[in-house]
Amino acid sequence: MSALDILFEDGEALVIDKPGGLPIERPRKGGRSLEDQLDDLKLGFQRAPMPVHRLDTDTSGCLLLARNPKALKRFAMAFEERLVEKRYLGILDGEPVEDEGTIALSLSKISSAEKGWRMIAARKGKPSATHWRVVARHEGRTLVEFRPETGRTHQIRVHAASGLGVPLLGDPVYGSGKGAPRTMLHAAGLVVPRADKPPVEAAAPLPADFAALGFADG
Repeated sequence: MSALDILFEDGEALVIDKPGGLPIERPRKGGRSLEDQLDDLKLGFQRAPMPVHRLDTDTSGCLLLARNPKALKRFAMAFEERLVEKRYLGILDGEPVEDEGTIALSLSKISSAEKGWRMIAARKGKPSATHWRVVARHEGRTLVEFRPETGRTHQIRVHAASGLGVPLLGDPVYGSGKGAPRTMLHAAGLVVPRADKPPVEAAAPLPADFAALGFADG
């Protein structure tokens, strides 16, 4: 397994560029996961770092790891209190009518025997909000920047499909699953405030599979 790119490093935190397709926890059916590489990320420390938040297996980009339990607690609190700035880039399987806006849809989890579990927009669900803007349009697809205010499970994926009416390219649950080998979502930037120090700040370049579809950095 190739070494992970480190985007930020200090005594409390690491931000890595998680590859798309790499799960954070070991899958039930076995196979590789980020857990297998945490020891390699000690980088001279006694403890292995611990993931602070979640990214879907398919999602690439900025993942914050805490290097000690105190930092883990503080960073987790910053996420909980919505103090963390998150910036995602996603490729839509189509083109939205408008160029920017805010999606506010409450989300609820449902489950069925034939389809498994998924999130749906539901009035009685948990409130969630995502700001979005078009970055580029190319051959009927659209690169969109998403800035979620809340951190609900599958929030951006459901907001794209149900809020914009255009799912993320390659999304097998909320879209057709076609056009790309994974759900095309990338955690491009992360800013985590710290009371006593400068913030943890990281940016992850767009991966090769985005470039292959005509969307590259710059």
